[in-house]
Parts: sequence; C-alpha cells; structure tokens
Amino acid sequence: MTLLQGVSQPIVVRVVEQPVHDTSIADVIIGAVGLTGLLLITAVVLGALLGGVLIGVKLLRARYRPGSVSDSDALHIT
Repeated sequence: MTLLQGVSQPIVVRVVEQPVHDTSIADVIIGAVGLTGLLLITAVVLGALLGGVLIGVKLLRARYRPGSVSDSDALHIT
C-alpha cells in the first residue's frame, strides 16, 4: 500500500500550435513595391551626392588653377 501512495498522477501536456499567417499575393506585391521604392530613393540620393561631389571638385580645380584649360575645352589637334 505504501508503494501506491508514492505514485503520482501522469502529467498531460498539450502543444498548441500558433496559427500560420498566410501570405497573399497582395502582401508580396506590397513588399516588392516597398523594396523597389527604397532602392529608387537610395539611388537618387547617392546619385545626387556623387554629382555634387563631382561638381564641387570641378569648381575647386577651376578656382585653384585659373589659367589652366580643362580637358573638356581643349581640342588636342595635332
């Protein structure tokens, strides 16, 4: 009788799965448009930054070398 008193009830564990979120075609299209927009804005900002740097370099060269002829103005006729 002492052996039966030491036995406890079994523990039953139920695993509840989380509901799966279905990805629709609208979710994919919205994600693609968002990514494309982000890449477009990044390209425009980086292009404007590079253009500004190139214009700034050209203006600085013209300022510090006033007598020199730039490559775009020279004809190089021999």
